[in-house]
Amino acid sequence: MTRPASRYPTELELEILKVLWQDGPSTVRQARDALAEVRELAYTSVMTVMNIMTRKGYLKRKKNGRSFVYSPRIAEAETKHGLLGDVVERAFNGSARAVMLSLLELGDVDEAELDELRDLIDKTIKDKGAEQ
Repeated sequence: MTRPASRYPTELELEILKVLWQDGPSTVRQARDALAEVRELAYTSVMTVMNIMTRKGYLKRKKNGRSFVYSPRIAEAETKHGLLGDVVERAFNGSARAVMLSLLELGDVDEAELDELRDLIDKTIKDKGAEQ
């Protein structure tokens, strides 16, 4: 039985997207070289995945001489938001509270980050109060 297609990029697809979001439009070779810092992959493996990503609508490509230059068709923030929403729904039954508690328990959050989180929570409370 085959696994149903995911609505979100796979781990390797996400790594490729991160390279393109950070470095901008890239050839397969450029993407593979950037990925080498994280994992060693054959040129043909990266090319295959990038072609699959193009078919899925994650990337677009433009001919440049003898090679293609790939760029993302999906936005970084939108992709991260969708992935996070999926994890919240599937792993935490949609509970933002459970996610935040888990992150605070697992994460190494320093005092400055806690202050920033408090400020964001206070701003969110203030903004929600203004809406009512």
